[in-house]
Amino acid sequence: MAKYRVRVSTGEAFGAGTWDKMSITIVGTQGETPRLPLDHLGKEFTVGAEEDFEVKSPQDVGPVLLLRVHKAPPALPLLLGPLAPDAWFCRSFQLTPPRGSLLRFPAYQWLEGAGSLVLREGAAKVSWADHHPKLQQQRREELQARQEMYRWKTYQPGWPHCLDMETVKDLDLNTKYSVVKSTNLYLRAQSAFAELKIKGLLERKGSWRSLSEMEMVLNFQKTPATEYVFEHWQEDAFFASQFLNGLNPVLIHRCRRLPENFPVTDAMVAPVLGPGTSLQAELERGSLFLVDHGILSGVRTNVINGRPQFSAAPMTLLYQCPGHGLLLPLAIQLSQTPGPNSPIFLPSDDKWDWLLAKTWVRNADFSVHEALTHLLHTHLLSEVFVLATLRQLPHCHPLFKLLVPHTRYTLHINTLARELLITPKRVVDRSTGLGLRGFSELIQRSMEQLNYSVLCLPEDIRARGVEDIPGYYYRDDGMQIWGAVEHFVSEIIGIYYPSDVSVRDDSELQAWVWEIFSKGFLGRESSGLPSSLETREALVQYVTMVIFNCSAKHSAVGSGQFDYCAWMPNLPPSMQLPPPTSKGQASLEGFIATLPPVNASCDVIIALWLLSKEPGDQRPLGTYPEEHFTEEASRQSIAAFQSRLAQISQDIRVRNQGLVLPYTYLDPPLIESSISI
Repeated sequence: MAKYRVRVSTGEAFGAGTWDKMSITIVGTQGETPRLPLDHLGKEFTVGAEEDFEVKSPQDVGPVLLLRVHKAPPALPLLLGPLAPDAWFCRSFQLTPPRGSLLRFPAYQWLEGAGSLVLREGAAKVSWADHHPKLQQQRREELQARQEMYRWKTYQPGWPHCLDMETVKDLDLNTKYSVVKSTNLYLRAQSAFAELKIKGLLERKGSWRSLSEMEMVLNFQKTPATEYVFEHWQEDAFFASQFLNGLNPVLIHRCRRLPENFPVTDAMVAPVLGPGTSLQAELERGSLFLVDHGILSGVRTNVINGRPQFSAAPMTLLYQCPGHGLLLPLAIQLSQTPGPNSPIFLPSDDKWDWLLAKTWVRNADFSVHEALTHLLHTHLLSEVFVLATLRQLPHCHPLFKLLVPHTRYTLHINTLARELLITPKRVVDRSTGLGLRGFSELIQRSMEQLNYSVLCLPEDIRARGVEDIPGYYYRDDGMQIWGAVEHFVSEIIGIYYPSDVSVRDDSELQAWVWEIFSKGFLGRESSGLPSSLETREALVQYVTMVIFNCSAKHSAVGSGQFDYCAWMPNLPPSMQLPPPTSKGQASLEGFIATLPPVNASCDVIIALWLLSKEPGDQRPLGTYPEEHFTEEASRQSIAAFQSRLAQISQDIRVRNQGLVLPYTYLDPPLIESSISI
């Protein structure tokens, strides 16, 4: 007779406990036990409980390899039959065998209905490190089950592939929102819709009567940032600053040569540049920057309330003033084709001509940001990373343990988006200037150009030539976080991969990389995304890229959506009149008539308010309440990572004290570990 001591830990989430009966099978090198009941008098496995059991097996099964956890509904007396099984969230098991030290079995999984869960001892193992046939078989069976559960589908032609689920109701509990998060999101949405409906705005299809009327939406949920935007939205300096620290801080690049289709002259910009210099001199000095929304050229536009909408593909030239380094707009052309019907607008133009031109740029930035920077580069690509992780890496794999915090709730929010946002007759389709067809076309175009370097922040910053432009807090904070993540990843990779050969020989790792390449980047070799990894250095960069885009990048381009869009003229989701083809025609009345209708404005602003704030149940970057790693070296690396993030946060907060508009989107405690909203 062999005695085993067992400690079972139940999660603390709402509904984590169970009335079901539990038993375990211990699998060792010399056989396996029969099912051993875990039973005390009274109710076991309540929310947050840690409970100890002693179980006896007819024989010692030798060194323990696996733990099978079985769950079944209890039988009731008086012939009432069994209860319907309920779900149980298993945090972990600890097992002390008759001979040997305590073994930890991390789980952190829901077990729904009657069924079994197979757990490995907590030490992370790559595929080539498992020599026992039973362990190899367990890895294969686990991945086969998950590949059947999480299947790929094509949602739109030319998009990255995604999870084959129609609604969030179809998701399993391990990928679904918690009750708290779902409830909070629902209540927030209902309160927002109710407030704007009471004000009579949500169903009003006409244009706004005045700029002051738009303040009714601004007052819906005021923040210091929304008030700052409202006060400064017409200023050239604020317009330019948004390319550095606004919603879409990834387009601006240094201009060394003016594009041939953007014929700006010295005479045009002399009032801003001043005497003693020229365009050529400033190009050589490196003080000119370009934002090109050319990808929008010719894209399909939407029909809202029966009216066709319009789009532009502007080019914006910016100037970094000497001395204080202030960035200012020099010139705007609203199309990619110069000519008499495409004038170059200048700060010296009439107030309404210039403001209207800047607003067309802001509308273009809305479209590119929402379709590409936010939806494609973070949500859609991160879903690919998440699905490939779930399908190709077993729970015991060190990369699964490293990446699993960055997969939390992503499948839920993206499935919800396909239900409520990016589907016919929903928000994108009914209230944005491009609509679903235009969004889809834009994503298809971008996928043909998308490059690995765009997803790697240090390479992206170098490629755009913006290493030294002052006041670029997205770059400054992002590079700090990239460095912290990279150092952490490097330490973890060093623990489990002793050489480049060990990377090449890890078949599960290579399958993971290949699936991301083939399903996410559609097998496009021109993307530069590797289809296999040959070295530890390449693996570190790749994993850093995944973590950064699933956390910090999404925070930078998602958390400020309401801040910058609440005052709608700063970031209009649609334009009801075509871009101007001449100067001297703009007016306040024409400006207001160009902006989106009332109902579309409110529809988008509510969506962006909901998408800008986590609805509870948060896990900031660097927090690990689930202890997937059990080895001391890994735990020390986690502690060092947390310490470095804390120092970055402290530095950001000290700097922000001196800013009139603090940049908070990359403050580590405010960065969610995963894309979950």
